[in-house]
Amino acid sequence: MRIDVATLFPEMCEAVLSESILGRARKKGCLDVNCWNIRDYTLDKHRRVDDVPYGGGRGMVMQADPIYRCYEAVCAQAQSVPHRIYMSPKGAVLTQQRALELAMMPHIFLLCGHYEGVDQRILDTVIDEEISIGDYVLTGGELPALVLIDTLARMLPGVLPENLCFEEESHFNGLLEYPQYTRPAVWHDQEVPPVLLTGHHKNIAEWRLEQSLAVTRENRPDLYSRYLDKK
Repeated sequence: MRIDVATLFPEMCEAVLSESILGRARKKGCLDVNCWNIRDYTLDKHRRVDDVPYGGGRGMVMQADPIYRCYEAVCAQAQSVPHRIYMSPKGAVLTQQRALELAMMPHIFLLCGHYEGVDQRILDTVIDEEISIGDYVLTGGELPALVLIDTLARMLPGVLPENLCFEEESHFNGLLEYPQYTRPAVWHDQEVPPVLLTGHHKNIAEWRLEQSLAVTRENRPDLYSRYLDKK
């Protein structure tokens, strides 16, 4: 998968994308991520990419032209037209199901807004969908873009040791994940559930499902109801 990120802060994105699992995935060639500085595509001699909003109001709005030029450069280098996403609190909230669908796409373009957002005309001209990572507002789209990349990358072949590393986690099957334990078996007088020490795979699987159901029912009754409806 190739992901191109259009941003005003490429160094901020690279700092995260070069570390841990994402960094190793890029070095192995499992994931191709490129960060593009939108300022490199402005025609303004001072490298400005924003201006005051028509109609008045506080803050600045990112101009359409530098973003469009950046997008054109991405398409020219990749020689393909990507699926284009704007990270926005106005978008549909990211779900595991949507992440699964996006992870199947060969090329994605992520636009990171800043200030008061971007000129609506770039959204009308370029963007296929807007995605939010939650019902709150951040100062820019870089953190949401990184969240989305992390969510997609871990499901790509070769990034994690095996599919079970993500298939048994929260949301993948519609439930929240069961509790996890490690050594020692007793800590501060609290014992690990005995079934986990038996090595009996069937009983362990049944216990984990029961726990997932209980955790989901307690913490996310909406997910629990949806899971029961599907069953």
